[in-house]
Amino acid sequence: MKQIYLDYSATTPTRKEVLAEALPYFNEKFGNPSSFHSTGLVAKKAMSEARAKIAEILHAAPEEVIFTGSGTESINLALKGIAFCAMLEGKKGVFITQKTEHHAVFETLEWLEKLGFEVINAKIDEFGVIDLADLRALLEENKGNVLLVSIMYANNEIGTIQPIREIADICHEYEVIMHTDACQGAEYLNLNTEDLGVDMMTLNGSKVYAFKGTGLLFKKNNVKIEPLIHGGAHEGGMRAGTENVAGIVAFAKALEIAEKEKKKESARLSKLRDYMIKKIQKEIPNTLLNGDAKKRLPNNVNISFEGVEGESILLRLNEKGIRVSTGSACSSQSLDPSHVLLGIGRPHGLAHGSIRFSLGHDTTKKQIDYTIKELKGIIKFLREISPVWEKNDWKRKIKK
Repeated sequence: MKQIYLDYSATTPTRKEVLAEALPYFNEKFGNPSSFHSTGLVAKKAMSEARAKIAEILHAAPEEVIFTGSGTESINLALKGIAFCAMLEGKKGVFITQKTEHHAVFETLEWLEKLGFEVINAKIDEFGVIDLADLRALLEENKGNVLLVSIMYANNEIGTIQPIREIADICHEYEVIMHTDACQGAEYLNLNTEDLGVDMMTLNGSKVYAFKGTGLLFKKNNVKIEPLIHGGAHEGGMRAGTENVAGIVAFAKALEIAEKEKKKESARLSKLRDYMIKKIQKEIPNTLLNGDAKKRLPNNVNISFEGVEGESILLRLNEKGIRVSTGSACSSQSLDPSHVLLGIGRPHGLAHGSIRFSLGHDTTKKQIDYTIKELKGIIKFLREISPVWEKNDWKRKIKK
């Protein structure tokens, strides 16, 4: 059976050169970087070099790079870190975000609401792009009370890319800190924090062909946050616990490779993405592309198939050796429709019938052709047995 992996947005395999760079730090150079002897100093040097390499890519100071255990932890550190800082000063305040953020953002903010903070969602359009005028209006309305604006760089489900620089500029007009979850965009988009204008930015290793369980938070030196984890002076006092040296070395190597290959690989995948979208829409009737057709990640194809459930499509594609997703891997245990698709106004039926195909380094045109061939038969079969398939009602349902 052919094995075709089209779920790179969930996680990526570790590249061979990345693994080779990290392997010595599991056994030969296994020291604790906090130990003041030769074995520890070797590990500390490797970690310092990795931090400096990443800082150069981000156009940041090395001390502005905080290593964590995941992108989710980094997001929690950014959001809760700001909230805890306010609480220690006897204050509460407002967080501004939008409806299609990753679960790590909106569930963290839901938790902070229980502590008395207010969370406001800025308006977005049908493609998931933020309404800048509404953001400005919210900042004006809550002037002096907004603690943080958190808007993701590129959406993990529908691939929509946000105008991060414009968002940051508006935030700074009101002297408000701006954070972005850039995990999905790291492999393809500009990570220069000076260009982006962000105050904090989250990245993780599993999206850039490094290790799972690795992440980082870029935080400008002038931004004050409280740590989540106490018990040591690691990471400048921001994240206690012995650092994952092998994971950090791998993360730096993966980002270095991504920077070198970004332009070429983005162009290659953009062509494959557009080819796949056009072919699906041409050969499978009653389908709808989710997200902005142009302002989207090079590797993202998210399609809703009228009259069928995404889980059924996923399982039947899996039987054919094709690995895809119905949405975010972080919510794969839930049978609820995608909050992202509901957030951009898709009806429940279309939200339930969506599949995310995410392309990567090993994706070829031949794989896409095979996937669409199998997909056509699966959709035809599922619609024939579906009690809700009403093709004549298609356009009316979309307009709802």
